[in-house]
Amino acid sequence: MTKRLTLNAEKRKTIADVFKAHWESEDNPKRQSHLKAIENYNHAREITKSLAEKVVRAHQPQEDIDTIRRMTQKYNRAGGELYEDNCFYFTQPITKVDDEGREYQTENEEHVKFNLDDRDFARSYYRDEINAKGLDADYKLKLQDDYSKRNPVYYDMDSRVEGFLGYGARNDKTGNTLYHTDEWENDFKLWTIGSNYCHSRQFKVDEDTIKVFQMYNQAVENVKLSHQQLFSYVEDKMSKLRLGLKSYKYFDQAKALADKVGVALNESVLNESSSMALSIYSPENLASLLEDKVELTRDQKIAIAKGLMQQEAIN
Repeated sequence: MTKRLTLNAEKRKTIADVFKAHWESEDNPKRQSHLKAIENYNHAREITKSLAEKVVRAHQPQEDIDTIRRMTQKYNRAGGELYEDNCFYFTQPITKVDDEGREYQTENEEHVKFNLDDRDFARSYYRDEINAKGLDADYKLKLQDDYSKRNPVYYDMDSRVEGFLGYGARNDKTGNTLYHTDEWENDFKLWTIGSNYCHSRQFKVDEDTIKVFQMYNQAVENVKLSHQQLFSYVEDKMSKLRLGLKSYKYFDQAKALADKVGVALNESVLNESSSMALSIYSPENLASLLEDKVELTRDQKIAIAKGLMQQEAIN
């Protein structure tokens, strides 16, 4: 009679990781929504960059920019001020009626930014890339807005993720590394008349134009919202799974659950997860895989990811 494999805390965590990988797969509708939100944002960004340049140049023609540049070369700041900016305020004058039926003038305002100042957006946009580095792009969402839960683990992850994206102090002492914040900062800029204070420049537009800028800002919010929904979807399942796994003493109980919910789970992932990544990536085995075009199993892919994450943590 085959001896039943007993679970411990480490094995339960490994099993939980397999389930999480399954729920994080691209088959998950919430993940598909998140990827689609990023795709939509990228499309909206290109449209909005073109429109922003058209609007800004209509208010501040290139010949005026060139004139001020010549004046500042001759008279320094007395000749005027120019600032290369990627932050803009667009306004649409509108008429409203107050509670007493009197009309008054006001405006719709959209603050449009093309940099990566929004950290929540940055973590959402680069979620897959952050997680692939062995970091946790969801660390802030785990607080559920309860900042009393912040602890040393939270602050450590905050520092590591921010460092990866390019915020704050940087590990690269040479200054040659191009971080994501640098890429976004330099992706789109327009020379504008005025100081570096973005709100001092407000460009008036019509209703149709302001709607495009609203669409862009909504696309930003949709990336963050779809990230939150993906995290909540997976975390809801994982919280229930963790409770269930605590009550399981044997692997076959977890296996029965996996079979019922369509998760590929084998004992090999428990026994080989710590060494499989290194063994598969040995020169001989890797050469064999490449030559024979062997497709890695799901368990092997998970084991490789876990092994590399462990190595990175050690290094």
